[in-house]
Amino acid sequence: MTTESPQAAGSRSRAWPTLNHVERGALREVLIHGPLPRAEIARRLGVSRASLTRVTRTLVEHGLIVEGAIEQRAWTGRPSELFEIAPPGRHFFGVKLTGDTIFAAVTDLSAREIATAEERLVSREPSDVVARIAAVFAGFAEVFDDIVAGGVCIAGDLTQDRKMIVDSPFLGWKDVPLARILTDELGIPVATENDVRALTATEQWFGAGAGCSSLALVTVGTGIGFGFSIGDRLVTGSHGRAGRLDHLKIDNAGPLCADGHRGCASVYLTNGSIVRALHGLAADYPAAVALGRAGQPAAVRAFRDAGVALGTLIATVANGFDPEKIILTGDGLAVWELAESEIRTTIDEVLSTGSEPIVLDVQPFQFNEWARAAAVVGIRTVLRF
Repeated sequence: MTTESPQAAGSRSRAWPTLNHVERGALREVLIHGPLPRAEIARRLGVSRASLTRVTRTLVEHGLIVEGAIEQRAWTGRPSELFEIAPPGRHFFGVKLTGDTIFAAVTDLSAREIATAEERLVSREPSDVVARIAAVFAGFAEVFDDIVAGGVCIAGDLTQDRKMIVDSPFLGWKDVPLARILTDELGIPVATENDVRALTATEQWFGAGAGCSSLALVTVGTGIGFGFSIGDRLVTGSHGRAGRLDHLKIDNAGPLCADGHRGCASVYLTNGSIVRALHGLAADYPAAVALGRAGQPAAVRAFRDAGVALGTLIATVANGFDPEKIILTGDGLAVWELAESEIRTTIDEVLSTGSEPIVLDVQPFQFNEWARAAAVVGIRTVLRF
């Protein structure tokens, strides 16, 4: 386990306080927008300054915010105290589950990663996975005695209320109530979420999408993922399956994907599909990227085909959702490096006539972002988002 500036063990334990909706709203505004004066928080929430004074006093007493710098308000000439998140302001536990590994993190209330751990799974049985997560959590709890909530994110489908993992193909799970099991096991509220939706929420509150009224996120890599948010609400769909665009048709004459769809995006754009397109010339995705960078013809063609698929997907998201911003990330971002021209050309071809230009933000990706995103699921849970 790696840690940064750990809280001393044995300090006073601090449970998450019971907050009303205005108190949660004020805390959320400071979380997302950074230090804010009392008057601005009141304006954003539509409450009086007197009411907001009581709210901020409560949040300060609970150790969630502090009065920081003084802002000189030019239009009145009067100084105004800025409220900001208190360090550390409680800690949160996050886990990203793959088919063979637990990636875990502890963050503070501002979603800053404080500690990480990684452990291989020796069994995918739910009871064994829960036991290993509990052991990782216990190691963190020896250092941080104020972990108040947690989140677990997976690749797969969940019920709309996120309480049941309906299907997780990498783990081979069906109908596993992981949130309830871990809440009972760890003694803190734990929520589960699809990994791409968790990352979308993290980007909207703490990343490149902070402050956006609507946001779409596209991930490329082992799979293709989509997340959508309107306001502060993640779009889940009636059956918890919103964002299933990985089998969008790209070429009617294209090859078949593993699910039997001909010429869909997944047969061109995933890391594995790019490797397969090279017919043995590359053993894995890094080797395929190296061939593409070296100008090897088959690799260049494979990445260009992937670029066309990605451009089609991005424009389709823009046409159907009209987000303020689209974030592109994932461990397959080499396709942007090697096929940006094809991506942009295809976007222009597919984007509806008269549409506003797409605001596309390409974000570098580190795998530990998934565990941090899971911790943000915990943050959003205590704030009831």
